[in-house]
Amino acid sequence: MLLEICANSYLSAINAEKAGAHRIELCTELAVGGVTPSHGLIQKVMKNLSIPVHVLIRPRSGDFTYSDDEFEVMKQDIVFCKELGCAGIVSGVLLSDQSIDLPRTKELIELSKPMSFTFHRAFDWVPNPFEIITRLENIGVDRVLSSGQNTSAEKGIELLKKLQSQTDVIILPGGGINPKNAKLFLVHGFREIHCSATKQVESITIPKISMNSSKLFDETQLSYSDIDTIKNILQIIHHEN
Repeated sequence: MLLEICANSYLSAINAEKAGAHRIELCTELAVGGVTPSHGLIQKVMKNLSIPVHVLIRPRSGDFTYSDDEFEVMKQDIVFCKELGCAGIVSGVLLSDQSIDLPRTKELIELSKPMSFTFHRAFDWVPNPFEIITRLENIGVDRVLSSGQNTSAEKGIELLKKLQSQTDVIILPGGGINPKNAKLFLVHGFREIHCSATKQVESITIPKISMNSSKLFDETQLSYSDIDTIKNILQIIHHEN
């Protein structure tokens, strides 16, 4: 069975290879489910790793329904990864009702070729997984990363097993996989598993003021810079001048 490590930094990527992992999914910001890593990080990882590198293409946290501008950013990032020789792309697009945006997802798949394409855990939001897995297979998805629409892959294993029996797409269990439950997925015949194998260590310094914002960690809310608010601030500071 192949082990893919979700690497959230250069150190994580290097550690994955040193430990013998077969592949990494490169991203940043695991706290929000992962977003696209910087071009600098992708370049450095590609320069120094010999195992396959799949890159998460997710322009922001929150939902998986993207504006035209966000979709253009995703496509540009895929082209960049292709130019660097990355082995795969991890991405996908949903509609506002959480069903698959098939035309856009297919466009990403075609753009990614010859790289492998994994449809990420947005799959865990879709209302009809058995219908969707067939559609994803038809448009050329190579694998689907999923926790079985549950809080962990172990809890969602029954759905994962049913999906695996229905499709030729590789079902890649991910979410809460660790040394205690990894064998469960081997026993049930999964070809690959995905985990971050995260170890938390104390920061070098303890900040007096936190940089975290709890209100921004709500995935049901999107945050953006508001035009009216900016104009109001500008009016105030210009008036003061």
